[in-house]
Amino acid sequence: MDTTQLLKGVLDLAVLSVVADEDGYGYDVVRRLRAAGIEEVGDASVYGTLRRLYSSGALTSYVVPSDEGPHRKYYGINAQGRAMLAAQRKDWFEFAGTMQRLLGTEGGA
Repeated sequence: MDTTQLLKGVLDLAVLSVVADEDGYGYDVVRRLRAAGIEEVGDASVYGTLRRLYSSGALTSYVVPSDEGPHRKYYGINAQGRAMLAAQRKDWFEFAGTMQRLLGTEGGA
């Protein structure tokens, strides 16, 4: 199954969840998503999601200087982001429960 469309619908939730655990810079967030099992996530999609969530007020950001290479822009979750994460988490579990009941516990018809 091509999960690209599914991922587009839940990338905000996944990114918020990752930065809720620990602040991170763009590629660090990508790496943690991939380590969690979302291997097909694109770098550009995550960077765009981080910028959009920051612009919407759900994330904070700060720059950490680096002796090797460019400075890194870290993102962290704030109270608005935590509220968004809680609401999206609730929606996700309700939707996933509905799909599980629809598909059956074995995943087959």
